[in-house]
Amino acid sequence: MKIFVFLSVFWFLPASVHPASPEAEAARRILDTWHAENPEPGERKLHIVAWRSQDRGFAKDHRERLQRILDHIQKFYAAEMERHGFGPRSIRLDRDNEGRLVVHEVTGAGNHADYGKPDGRKIRSECLPVLRAAGIDAERETILIFTNLVEWDAEKLTFQHKSPYYAGGTQRSGTAWQLDSAELDTSNLPLKTPLVQDGEYDRISLGKHNSIFIGGIAHELGHALGLPHCTVRAGESSEGRTALMGSGNRTYFEEVRGDGPGSFLTLAHALRLASHPQFSGSVKGMNLPARATLADRKVEHAGDGKSFRFSARVECPIPVYAMIAYLDPEGGGDYNARTVVAIPNGQGQFTLVCGTDALVPGKSGELRVVACLANGATSTERHEYRVGGDARVDLETMAVSFSFAPFLDAVETKDDKKAESLLLQWPEDSRERRIARSILLGRRNAARVSLAAKEVPAEVKSIPLSRITPQEASVGWGNPAYDHLPRRDAILLGGGRLYETGIYAHADSKHRYDLSGAGWKEVSGSCGLAPGGGSVVFAIFADGTEVFRSRKLEGTAVETFKLDVSKTHLLELRTEDAKDGKTGDWGIWFAPELRR
Repeated sequence: MKIFVFLSVFWFLPASVHPASPEAEAARRILDTWHAENPEPGERKLHIVAWRSQDRGFAKDHRERLQRILDHIQKFYAAEMERHGFGPRSIRLDRDNEGRLVVHEVTGAGNHADYGKPDGRKIRSECLPVLRAAGIDAERETILIFTNLVEWDAEKLTFQHKSPYYAGGTQRSGTAWQLDSAELDTSNLPLKTPLVQDGEYDRISLGKHNSIFIGGIAHELGHALGLPHCTVRAGESSEGRTALMGSGNRTYFEEVRGDGPGSFLTLAHALRLASHPQFSGSVKGMNLPARATLADRKVEHAGDGKSFRFSARVECPIPVYAMIAYLDPEGGGDYNARTVVAIPNGQGQFTLVCGTDALVPGKSGELRVVACLANGATSTERHEYRVGGDARVDLETMAVSFSFAPFLDAVETKDDKKAESLLLQWPEDSRERRIARSILLGRRNAARVSLAAKEVPAEVKSIPLSRITPQEASVGWGNPAYDHLPRRDAILLGGGRLYETGIYAHADSKHRYDLSGAGWKEVSGSCGLAPGGGSVVFAIFADGTEVFRSRKLEGTAVETFKLDVSKTHLLELRTEDAKDGKTGDWGIWFAPELRR
């Protein structure tokens, strides 16, 4: 097959003539002022690794093609940062004295058949000795690993891969895994023909194929630099382009073929990258431990009742130059999170205006409030909300969680006297008082008052399962806990609701109850995750037989259950890690209840 190559062609338009947004100008003033005082310049770089299995060679011309691809992506980020008003800041590529991209070549210990998509860590571990020999500590640098786990037939024009295809990182370090293949070249982005039979995307043009996979490199690199997913908000891209950190990895430079308007970088993510040491050229305070905290939180409806304002004061030893809200509706992972930005004033005060274009009717959602620190770090606070089918937003859960903040701070610092005093702010018989009491007792490791299922008096027709003594209990992190979470944010939140009772069930977990001879007829409740990420599958077994299995739950998604247990002797509640790792899998059985 013949692929037409256009030498050194880049399709970048001049930087936008539109002036920088007020937010970008204000953020840049804070950044520039801090970095100018006792400056610490430093040239952090992106390090490139080409990895192959024992029985496969590197893809043809891999060094030259990877240089063209990374140069192209570098220029894309630079153009987008300049469009937003930050100048042509971008990733910094490691080059030799002649300007060529430095590519570290690694040969794995196994053959092609021994690796697959889940093997990113395994492949990374095989790269570490080569990087160490070059003086690179992968735990302190940003690494991009290209693998040859690809099947490309240049005659039949067929393609499929089994490469790791993910990334993660911060301002300090990160790793992205990608694939390399002979037909991937920036020169092929304009080509509408020939057509390629792609194992995932079916029959597409060679240009589209390159948009997807070169765009994928730009997208995963964003994750390695610390960017989360997000989608475009109404009016954010007047040209109709797609957010790179949404599904913009599939639309990268499609405009050169006339297939669409292409991809862009949101203001929220340009703000985050502006302080990244690779983009800023400064390592000042890069490794300082810093956590921003919010005080004087306030949430209120806007006049229409269908949008809201979140106000607070941010406190941090390092200047905070931007606040970003991610409004993430239930379902779809975080790909459909809308962003809102605000710049703190001299006293740290800010207001995030969360309009109807950032809210999805009929769905619960998570509000992630991210403080962007001048040293490149971020600090995140999470809250939940609900939006009714009539598009009216329910802020009760968020307001209640705000009222708990001083109490939770006192509990966290083990200031029992203050915690007891704050507990009295709620009426004697209120759910808030009961929740606070459960948290306080749990953190003190006080003996929990519970009964065996058969010890519950006959006149009691229903009881929270969290008040029943389990025959066996185990959790994937920490110790079993009931009616609270064993962490600072201890209240039970899920699906935009506050729960008084529940069972902590970080995956993998197991809670087993003996119902023999107790006359219980039904168990019901909900299951989901605490704010903070992760994904969990919930399952219930009756005498060893599975009687309930949830879908994979993540974000604010909640699933309900109601089961007949009239003939059940042994009831078992389990959580599993959804086969994607256990990090952040803070599962909760919300308000599970036994009824007679």
